[in-house]
This record gives sequence, structure tokens and C-alpha cells, in this order.
Amino acid sequence: MANSIERMIADTFMEMAQGLETGSFGKRPKVALTGMGSEHGEENSMAAAIEAAKDGIDVYYIGTLEAEGVTTVKVANDEEGHDKMEEMLKNGEVDAAVTMHFPFPIGVSTVGRCVTPATAKEMFIANTTGTSSTDRIEGMIKNAVYGIIAAKACGKKNPTVGILNVDGARQTEKALKKLQENGYPIEFAESGRADGGCVMRGNDVLQASPDIMVTDSLTGNIMVKMLSSFTTGGSFEATGFGYGPGIGEGYEQLVMIVSRASGAPVIANAIRYAAQLVRGKVFEVAKEEFAAVKKAGLKEILDEHKASQKPAAAEEEVKEPPKEIVTAQIPGIEVMDLEDAVKVLWKLGIYAESGMGCTGPIIRVSDANLAKAEEELKKSGYIN
Repeated sequence: MANSIERMIADTFMEMAQGLETGSFGKRPKVALTGMGSEHGEENSMAAAIEAAKDGIDVYYIGTLEAEGVTTVKVANDEEGHDKMEEMLKNGEVDAAVTMHFPFPIGVSTVGRCVTPATAKEMFIANTTGTSSTDRIEGMIKNAVYGIIAAKACGKKNPTVGILNVDGARQTEKALKKLQENGYPIEFAESGRADGGCVMRGNDVLQASPDIMVTDSLTGNIMVKMLSSFTTGGSFEATGFGYGPGIGEGYEQLVMIVSRASGAPVIANAIRYAAQLVRGKVFEVAKEEFAAVKKAGLKEILDEHKASQKPAAAEEEVKEPPKEIVTAQIPGIEVMDLEDAVKVLWKLGIYAESGMGCTGPIIRVSDANLAKAEEELKKSGYIN
């Protein structure tokens, strides 16, 4: 009993001393880093470990190199290093790990974090690797929730959400707004472009208009690579925090992903990102968010999406009404639904044409038919 009390007192004083030295008080997060396999050599990884360790983080370097301030766990090769990393996570020897590849299960994907060039503002990218769902729209809806979890665990109380203008953006917007209507406290960002809205364009990527940019993981992966290496020619990722933690419902293993092309600054930031998530109790945040989004009807919304069928008008042979001059535009329609939406209007005797505007797919009608056309498209579920 006396020994345990003495140890507790000693640990408390050690934490205080380390806090005074580093400016970071409380329990020090323990983060493992697999250092072998980098395209820039093992020295690149160790340089990152040394820098991150200065910020009140206990870094466990898994590789062959040693340095003051970093604990080295010796391994012979990358494969052995991965096995050791998984063992340390499983045994609770470390709180998190940073590595260059990891086989996440379906339902788990990573939330990247970058620094944008226009404003030097940080932005979370949901998501960058892994597969939240085999269904694209369901995956993007879940990505939004995963992004909110990561941002809140890093200290953003009310992060803003934007949806990148890719296939599925409008359906994702519709689902997320339904969650909001049902009581889920999601805050949407406004595009920096003149027409606003929560669907983001390329300009918004550069400006970090939202705190969280929602997209599919393949697009998100490309975005992280470009934003982290656009000043270096592409072979050296110099800025940002890497591809982020794997997040999913019930998944409680904190594994952060970086690239083989990631430079020491990015790897060091990935370790810091991991430490923030540990201090921010990311798994507790995840439980709260999943409970809140379920209460708002996430399952029912996803089931409705899966069961949704195109309107019968899409399969009918519909005659084109007499041509009119079309100057009014209706945006917000998925590109795959564009022609079907036109036929819905044709069936009602409204002449319409499909096209592509500067913000994406549009339907053009006469000014006189605009209000009626919008009403009918809303009824049919093509626009919000």
C-alpha cells in the first residue's frame, strides 16, 4: 500500500515537472510510430518522433534508430514493426499509433487534416482512406459524422460541415439536413462563392470554407496528397497532419495513417493529432455522436436511401413539349438524375432542358414555369 502511494506521488510530481518543462499538463499520451518503410528513409521518421516528443508526448519509435527523448522498440523490418505496433495497442502499452498502412475493416475510415494554402487555416477531410460503406451516399453521410467526431475531439465544439461538389453531394446534403431537422446539431458551412450553400467548390477547398470537408475517401485521399505537397513537386508531403485516425461505430483502436511520401513535419503533426485525440477522449466523443445521430433517425434515413426508387416517369416514354425560351435555372440535382428530372417536367407539359452550370448540373425552364417546375421537382425528390 505504502509503495503504491509513493509511486502515485512520484508520478504526480513527474507529471508536474514535465508540464512545467513542456507547457502541457496531465497524463502524457503514449504514441507509437512505425519508422520503417518511408520513401525518405528511416531518419525522416525519427526526426518526426524527436520533434513530437518535445510537446509532452511519449513517443515509442518502432524501428532500428535511437535518439534521446524517444523510446526505441527494436525490430528488424517493417512487417515485424507492424506486428509489434498491433501488439502494443492490444496490450495497452500505447494509446495510439502512427503508421503508413493499416487494414481497417469496412465501416471504418480515416479523417485527414490539412492546412489550406489560401488562408493557412486547418481543415478536416472526411474521409481519406478506408471504406465507411460500400454504398457511396451512405459512406458520405457517415463520413460527415466521423469528421464531426474527429473535430470535436480536437476541441472544436461546433465544427461547420461542407460537402464537396462530387457525385452524391446533393443526396448527402438532403440526408444530413434531414438529420438536422430531426434534432442532430449539425452546423453547415457556407461556400465562399457568391451563391453560397453548403455544397463546396474547389475554391472552398483552398480557402477552408468549412471546418470539415465531406467527400468520398478516394477524392479525399487525392486532396490530402495535393494540399500537403503542392509546394514540393509531389514527392515530399511537407504540410498538414496526414490522413488521420480510423473512425467507425464501436471501433476503439486509435491508428493514424501517414503516407510513405510524408515528410518529418507531417509525421510529427500526425503524432500531435493522435495526442490531441487521446486528450480529447475521442472514443467517448464517438459514443455520444453515434447515440445522437441514431436518435435523429440515421438508420431510417439510410434505409430510405437504400429502398429509394426512381420515379415511374423515368421509365416511361414521355413526349417532349413544344420548345420554349429557357432562361431560368434550377440547380441542386444529381447528375445521374438529370434526364429523369427533365422527363418529370415534360410529363406535366413543362418544357425543360438539362445542362451544366458553373456550380454543377442544372435544369433550365422558362421564367413563367420556374415556380411550378421547382415545386414538382421537390415533390418528386429531385431537389430540396
